[in-house]
Amino acid sequence: MRRHPRGRAEGGRPVTPSAKGAAVGRGIGIGLMYGLWNPRVLGAWRVPAAGPVILAVNHAHALDGPMLMGTAPRPVHFLIKQEAFVGPLGPFLERIGQLKVDRSSADRTAITGALDVLAAGGVLGIFPEGTRGEGDFASLRAGLAYFAVRSGAPIVPVAVLGSSERRGRLVKGLPPLRGRVDVVFGDPFEAGDGSGRRTRRALDEATVRIQERLTAHLENARRLTGRRATLE
Repeated sequence: MRRHPRGRAEGGRPVTPSAKGAAVGRGIGIGLMYGLWNPRVLGAWRVPAAGPVILAVNHAHALDGPMLMGTAPRPVHFLIKQEAFVGPLGPFLERIGQLKVDRSSADRTAITGALDVLAAGGVLGIFPEGTRGEGDFASLRAGLAYFAVRSGAPIVPVAVLGSSERRGRLVKGLPPLRGRVDVVFGDPFEAGDGSGRRTRRALDEATVRIQERLTAHLENARRLTGRRATLE
């Protein structure tokens, strides 16, 4: 099938994000993250070795996504805001299997692509807070619950800690080179209540359950690593 620009196949249907591209992205992430920083990865064995899974990641720094791509045990397809797809970075992100999403509306192309990733048994990465903030899972969007309930994929909570605690000397917007960044994976869990319901109420209830699990994991990860909450 011949591909058209903007990730669409002939006929207009969105093309499923490339699994091979995500594997290439993982290789690049490993080289960059371990080459420039000193990641300490805890609990990676908790990520299911096969089948669909959603990684729900706290988001306090722009480095969090690339750090997870380089430390997760499987290639990850991230939902990334469309504002990041500018200049040559846009085609590069698409080639390594990442998903562009318009956060201002219900982006059907991004939704279809994300569900295709899970249907193919892949790993979907989501920042459930929607944007960078305190990285404390205090404000969750319903998108994570929708993908989890709709696909039946388990959620693995992930805490990236240390990316925003200190500023580097050479590049102020990044952590110090060779500095330690902790990536802590939690136990997988199901978001739904087992009924299979996809109503608004069911999604709202799932969002509450998800937030409780993610917040508990983050608190445990901070205790485990001795990390502070945010940059002072």
